Amino acid sequence: MLNLLLLQCRAGFESECAAEFMQHCVDVGQSGFPRFDAQSGFVLFELYGDALAVIQAVSFRSLIFTRQWCACLPPFEQLPADDRLSVLLPAMTELPVCAELLAEVPDTTAGRELLPFAGKLASAMAQRLRQQGVMLPRKARADWRMHLFVLSGRHLLLGVSPRRNGSTLEMGIRRLKFPGAAPSRSTLKLEEAWHWFVPRAEWDARLGGGKTAVDLGAAPGGWTWQLVRQGMFVSAVDNGPMAESLMETGQVTHHREDAFGFAPGKPVDWMVCDVADKPARVAELMLQWALQGWCQEMIFNLKLPMKKRYQAVQQCLEEIAEGLEAAGIRFQLSARHLYHDREEITCHLDLRVS
Repeated sequence: MLNLLLLQCRAGFESECAAEFMQHCVDVGQSGFPRFDAQSGFVLFELYGDALAVIQAVSFRSLIFTRQWCACLPPFEQLPADDRLSVLLPAMTELPVCAELLAEVPDTTAGRELLPFAGKLASAMAQRLRQQGVMLPRKARADWRMHLFVLSGRHLLLGVSPRRNGSTLEMGIRRLKFPGAAPSRSTLKLEEAWHWFVPRAEWDARLGGGKTAVDLGAAPGGWTWQLVRQGMFVSAVDNGPMAESLMETGQVTHHREDAFGFAPGKPVDWMVCDVADKPARVAELMLQWALQGWCQEMIFNLKLPMKKRYQAVQQCLEEIAEGLEAAGIRFQLSARHLYHDREEITCHLDLRVS
């Protein structure tokens, strides 16, 4: 029985990742304890029960701080440098059958230097496993995917995650190319948010041209640029200047106002907000927009405090949820610590629920 879970996260957020997962374990009637080093980019969670059962019972998409996960074999810590596969391959027969193998490392400076080695080792492993009939062909359907998590040339972990309850991306990271025409790198946060919160098949219907949007705290226009690229007409709210290239599109109206005092003339399809303020104050503003019915969907960031970050996230999300429930408004609220986020999380509030 596997009793170890590997949780990958942004370096510096190990305690938030561990605390959140501990709560989810309690919710499904399981228990265990985390082990991690600060700034390592991952948590090892030792369960008192079956890790394969837990990783299927907990919804991966409900986790905010975990980017990628897998149920693991005990760590391999003293592998021979000249023949690693002879040690690894026999142990892998204990894992469920898989058809794909992801090569992963901690998302740290030292970890990223190991990526070429991890990729080569994973390729060699997959080839041998398929030759021996332990791993299915690439295009075969399997309920599990395999993970190789490399910490050094002699120290690594092997595990599996459910194909329908995990990330298809190595390390759970969606790598996006910065568009040179965008006014700021913050544009990638909104693009990644759409990839996470809006199914790709629904982009045309939910993000397509002709829709209206408000961008609170817009200047210089990183998020407005994404809205304009989708063909939306945008009210950009900020006392600061907007990029001239955006104003020349004819799709942007600049309101030189404070985001906390702005009210749209009529409801819009989308509201987005990347205002740098206390998370509780931003949460209160988002709740106001929802209660007033000023938009159908919103994406917003909550800038996290230096301490008690997980508690701050819980408090803000609970405040929004409780306020909407008290008003009898149906909704879907979700949050994610995206790859392009830093000391913040990104949230999506969908008010189209009928």
